[in-house]
Amino acid sequence: MTDKSNKRHRTSDYELPDHIERNRRLSARVRAWKPRPLLPSRRLILAELGMSLLCTGMALVLWLPAQDLVDDLRSRGVSAAATVTDVDSKPKYVKVRLVSSPEAGNEVKLSDYAGKYPDTHSGASMIVTYDAKDPSRILARDWVKHPPVSLQTYLCWVLAFVFLGFGVALIFRRRWVLRQPEDPPTPSPQEVRLTKP
Repeated sequence: MTDKSNKRHRTSDYELPDHIERNRRLSARVRAWKPRPLLPSRRLILAELGMSLLCTGMALVLWLPAQDLVDDLRSRGVSAAATVTDVDSKPKYVKVRLVSSPEAGNEVKLSDYAGKYPDTHSGASMIVTYDAKDPSRILARDWVKHPPVSLQTYLCWVLAFVFLGFGVALIFRRRWVLRQPEDPPTPSPQEVRLTKP
């Protein structure tokens, strides 16, 4: 009876050899390993950032000249009554004749604001503001006081921020993916050997 209890005690105290325990842990890691996610390419990241720069450039090209014109007309503009003499859409322009200023009688084409022109027709009257130094720089007075909303400019800004956001997100994802293990853990020859030869 004592021999049986001693055997049972020795069996309960038995511990696996170190190399078997290491291999068991390694097998668990291999089963838990998942393939590394798809790595965003540098070309895709550069394309997103390039599109952001392109849209930003287009927005600036539309907005800066128009804002510069408005600022100049607010500082040194001369207001005058004018009559619309011609309106066309191919190419798009609005031509007016000044009737109440030192430039009375002259016909000039209205300047565009970020590609926009007033919605008017021939024979209509309007108040315009022109640059005293360069009468060819002329806008409707209402647009000088309250510039219209340029949908093209806003769209370019929105697209610029969208592309920039995607580019930054891809950069962070690429850094995260590169931190993931590419291959499953492989056991060393000592860990593979479970029994002595």
